[in-house]
Amino acid sequence: IDLEDFYPVEKRMALDITPWLLNGLVLQEKNFRDHAEKHDWQQYQDAYVAIHCTSDAIVPTWAFMLISLHLSPIAKDITYGSLEELETFIYNKVIDSIDLEEYKNKPVIIKGCSNKKIPENAFVQLTQKLRPIVNSIMFGEACSSVPLFKKSK
Repeated sequence: IDLEDFYPVEKRMALDITPWLLNGLVLQEKNFRDHAEKHDWQQYQDAYVAIHCTSDAIVPTWAFMLISLHLSPIAKDITYGSLEELETFIYNKVIDSIDLEEYKNKPVIIKGCSNKKIPENAFVQLTQKLRPIVNSIMFGEACSSVPLFKKSK
C-alpha cells in the first residue's frame, strides 16, 4: 500500500487570525466580526484550510467556530491547527475511507518512501486498520522491508 496514491491534490491553506486581533492579542468582538464579513473567503475555494492563531492571545472558541461557518460552503474541509496538523487531519479521513477488503488475509507491505510528505500518524492509523484483517504487515520496499506484524496461526 502506497499512501502517496491516496494523496489529495487540493491545495492546503492556513488562516491565521492574529491580524484580526487588536495588537495581535485582544479579540474585540465587533472588529472581529467586521473582519469576518469583509474577508475574501473565495480564496479558499475547494482548499483544505487550517484555522489558527500564531500569537499567544487567548481566543474564545466561538471565534474559530464563526470562521468555520464562513469557510464551510467554500472550502473542501476545515480544521483547527497548523498546516502540519491539517495534513494529519486530511490523512485521518483518507485512512478512514480506504476500503481494505482486497487485503483481507494477505501479506501487506506499507511503502515507506514517497515524494510527498505523508504524516507519521497516517502510517500508524493505517497499521491499526490493517492489523485485524491481514496476515502480515511489513514496512518499506519489497526488496528491503521491515517485518512488523504476523498473525499467529
